[in-house]
Amino acid sequence: MKHTRYFMVVLALAFASCLKEPVDDGPGPNPEKAHYAFDWAMIADSTQNALTGNFWNQEKYFNENSAGKTNFNYWPNAHALDVLVDGYLRKNDPAIKKRMDDLLDGVKAKNGNTYINYFYDDMEWMTLACLRAYEATADPRYKDVAVLLWNDIKGGWDEVWGGGIHWNKDKSKNYKNTPANAPACIIACRMYGVSQQPDDLMWAKKIYDWQKSNLVDPATGMVWDGLNQDGSGTVNKSWLFTYNQGVFIGAGVELYKLTGEAMYINDAVRTANNALGGNFTKNNILKEEGGGDGGLFKGVLVRYLMLLITDGSLSSTDAAKYASFLQLNAETLWLQGTSRPQLLFNTNWQTTSTTSDLTTQLSGAMVIEAAARLKEMGLLK
Repeated sequence: MKHTRYFMVVLALAFASCLKEPVDDGPGPNPEKAHYAFDWAMIADSTQNALTGNFWNQEKYFNENSAGKTNFNYWPNAHALDVLVDGYLRKNDPAIKKRMDDLLDGVKAKNGNTYINYFYDDMEWMTLACLRAYEATADPRYKDVAVLLWNDIKGGWDEVWGGGIHWNKDKSKNYKNTPANAPACIIACRMYGVSQQPDDLMWAKKIYDWQKSNLVDPATGMVWDGLNQDGSGTVNKSWLFTYNQGVFIGAGVELYKLTGEAMYINDAVRTANNALGGNFTKNNILKEEGGGDGGLFKGVLVRYLMLLITDGSLSSTDAAKYASFLQLNAETLWLQGTSRPQLLFNTNWQTTSTTSDLTTQLSGAMVIEAAARLKEMGLLK
């Protein structure tokens, strides 16, 4: 692979600026060219290959990091399934479907021969991935897992603090947070699309109402992390994470699709506009949120910004704004935050690292796949 000794001055330009595209000679920047052209489909293929090459374990799951730590972690592997679905939707490649099937088997084996987990939010990520896998492949195995998990997740709801789903199964702590509720709303909406059971739509609306009433700033759309973390019943307004913004955006989009009610999409757009601001970005590039769990946060926001673009019935102006934001972040990561030849992504999308956590790699893969989809839709300049 070519060296990454040059950096694009154009990436420092204003938010709406875009790179020109002469020709592309393969993945990796070419320092001999004045401009770098992005073949996003090729780059996404390379990213999928790097995910497998650097993280896949022969026991059919993805390792914790690229540096030899082979621990199995449930929720990143759920997102890995989601990323494989991205690749499958783009290519319809049987080899990717085989990897998806293997991962589904591996997750169950490594999780004690069950998909049921102690953390409600972890199960929700897996449910979302399985619903997308079912939609993409029509394989009933994925639907069966999603139904199993959804039935367990609903058991996390009670009327403490007026409703909401607990973070984990130790309900005595009464900690209810956005990662356990906004994704559950998305699940309920999508499950309604599969089942046409009115009860699922009812669940979606009541979860959304609780989430919005308790964990969203009505003025700015900022989404807070959780309620009662310290045992006092107060809302934690200091933990501001990108993935919380993302899942609330996704919940609004999904309910808008089902109901046509403008309130839901207006909520999603307000939160999205706030998420593009200074709390989460610097010079329009998503900020670093660390490795480990934090490495995945940006990717979740990216995924649901994409859903807002594709399914939110936005004006062309808003769609172009969000597409340009994702394009700039994908270009920056590929040119500045990618270690070659391994194609490892860093937590900071403007510097490189020789190793990567699975979580961090997945966030990078999500923004690359987003760029490939936007290019296919004709929304990149």
